[in-house]
Amino acid sequence: MEAVECIKTRMSIRKFKPGLVPNSVLTEIINTAQRSPSYKNSQPWEVVVVSGKKKEELSALLVRLLEEGKTPAPDIPEAVSWPPDIADRINELMKKRSALMGVDLNSPEMKKKSKAANFRFYGAPHGIFIFQDASLNEWSIFDAGLFAQSLMLAARAHGIGTVPQAFLTDYSHEVKQFLGIPESKRLVLGISIGYPDMENPINTFRTSRVETEKILRWVE
Repeated sequence: MEAVECIKTRMSIRKFKPGLVPNSVLTEIINTAQRSPSYKNSQPWEVVVVSGKKKEELSALLVRLLEEGKTPAPDIPEAVSWPPDIADRINELMKKRSALMGVDLNSPEMKKKSKAANFRFYGAPHGIFIFQDASLNEWSIFDAGLFAQSLMLAARAHGIGTVPQAFLTDYSHEVKQFLGIPESKRLVLGISIGYPDMENPINTFRTSRVETEKILRWVE
């Protein structure tokens, strides 16, 4: 698939088919993502792919922590406020998704259900976790974001769906403990990955984008 088409057609998938993606294909996707740029070629990313029984065990652990009411403690803190224009975009997104699903996604009950769906990897057969050394600064977090985008675009080129999930970092200590990752590492992002179920209505939703003229300024 041509690069521009991958960028324009990539979307967050929230319902997956159960079939496994071959390890060889996942390896090729990650190998492609390794071509991402990084500050001084530092390549500050490490990847763990969890599948099968271990993925189900991790999912059960995260859902249990949620049900117990454990306070989230992500390595990268969740945003607590947004500038007005960005807050408006987020609110508009939630309104549209709520209308599609016929529920109020901002209600406490639905927020909890949404997190549980995240922790179940939306039914994806694989979860990907991106780590880096916790001593690294913001530039390295930026680099990990570039890597994640490259990974998701490479997956799209293979006809494979992804969804980046900040919620999968909520219980970073427990995730690292389960995966055998030292506390000296920072959990940056979780990604569910698998073959998308495009017949499910939830995958018909498309987010809008701000008009280019509103974010572009020419200085000549």
